[in-house]
Amino acid sequence: MVKLGIAASEFNWEVVGPMLEFARRHAAFLRAEIVAEMLVPGVFELPLAAKVLIERQDVDAVVTLGAVIEGETQHDEVIMQQTARKLLDLAVQYGKPVSLGISGPGMSRVQALERVNEYARRAVEAAVKMAERLERA
Repeated sequence: MVKLGIAASEFNWEVVGPMLEFARRHAAFLRAEIVAEMLVPGVFELPLAAKVLIERQDVDAVVTLGAVIEGETQHDEVIMQQTARKLLDLAVQYGKPVSLGISGPGMSRVQALERVNEYARRAVEAAVKMAERLERA
């Protein structure tokens, strides 16, 4: 059984809250166990939370959840690029999967709400599949 840690952003909670609920249900459907959850203020803080979770001996993979909504500047693009890069770096450094369940950039609030289940499902599935495949490698 794959043991997951989930890090989720509180910012844009009207999007991320339902993502977290769906991720929990989908993990149970895949027979994965969520052993730890951490809420952080925003997407920018997800890499640090992922690092804390990935360092736990009882965590096989980390799922990150968040929503980066488009604003009037390119702030959403900067946040998403830097966060995604750091999450990838953590996965490679620790040899454990860190999945990207963050909607955006360039997404409106309506678009993010329409994709809640899709992003959560893909993030959980990617983490579980990679953990299983790495275990067999």
